[in-house]
Amino acid sequence: MRIEIADAVDFARGAAFLGTGGGGDPYIGRLLLEQALRNKGPANVIPVTDLDDDALVVPLAGMGAPTVIIEKIIGFGEGERVLRALEQRLGRKATAIMSAEIGGLNALFPVAMAAHLGLPVVDGDGMGRAFPELQMVTFNIHGQRAAPMVMGNEYGDTVLVEADDNLRVERLARPVVVPMGGLCMLALYSMSGQAAKACTIRGTLSLALGIGRALGAARRSQQDPFAALLAFLRGTEYYRHCRILFDGKIVDLRRETQRGWAIGKVVIEDLAGRENLEIEFRNEYLRALRAGRTVAIVPDLISILDRETGEPITTENLKYGQRVKVVGASVPPIMRSERALEVWGPKAFGYDEPFSPIESTGD
Repeated sequence: MRIEIADAVDFARGAAFLGTGGGGDPYIGRLLLEQALRNKGPANVIPVTDLDDDALVVPLAGMGAPTVIIEKIIGFGEGERVLRALEQRLGRKATAIMSAEIGGLNALFPVAMAAHLGLPVVDGDGMGRAFPELQMVTFNIHGQRAAPMVMGNEYGDTVLVEADDNLRVERLARPVVVPMGGLCMLALYSMSGQAAKACTIRGTLSLALGIGRALGAARRSQQDPFAALLAFLRGTEYYRHCRILFDGKIVDLRRETQRGWAIGKVVIEDLAGRENLEIEFRNEYLRALRAGRTVAIVPDLISILDRETGEPITTENLKYGQRVKVVGASVPPIMRSERALEVWGPKAFGYDEPFSPIESTGD
């Protein structure tokens, strides 16, 4: 598969939906992707099964608060710098690039970097969504090490992190983001092709493009974008359990940038003014409460979309008075395993309740 300029809008839209509010601003990611495709030609997207077992696969990602990304735009220099520094540390060149997460900017930037550098990008990622912490990936669940990891910013600063424990990598790196300007690029979780085949959630770049195309086609033909979105999701392996959780307008919003995250809560009131839905977020939407009852919770997807167009809305772009619909969807089965829920289930985010699958929380 190749991603071309004509695909950029749809790909960005689908990545924004899978980002569940986080992953970085998809508009900025789309501009970078379009620039790379215009200058270098289409991005070559390969299935993970095409990798040689001894290939070197390097995931790339941004780390920081989404509220910073819309004011401090990243470029190709930061991405190339951290990749080259990691290659130097490992003593070999990367064979392919991969997205650490399929949400928002973090889905788009690795594809843009792949086109910019003339490398293939793997059709897959480590989440099937977006998460706010570095250890919250399937790579970690399968025993891959985040370190050595290189962090870099637009000033040319680079920091090499070495640690045996992936949670410790997160805790060492998070404070470094602040003096780096609240945002930096990462090269991390380098792995062999054989390891990538074992721990990658497959086909998620293709799925993001498919989601975006379904929404775009419905809008162009003046059809209901939500009907098209749900129909597409129900035909997928990962996201087939899905539904509209709420329909209304934003009546309250609290959002702060703390410790390299965008943290807060949004309250949505139904259009009749009778009922509210509260959604809490830390970069990503984490839990949705209706009348005090959880109707969706991590790791399942919670996405807020414009009520008329179906355009996904990230946490940094939420505004008072927006009319929206909230969609919930399931995640890949590995994300719901017992071991996985220890890393990114409700208790990992401080919620004293068990994980309830989206298909079991209906009215």
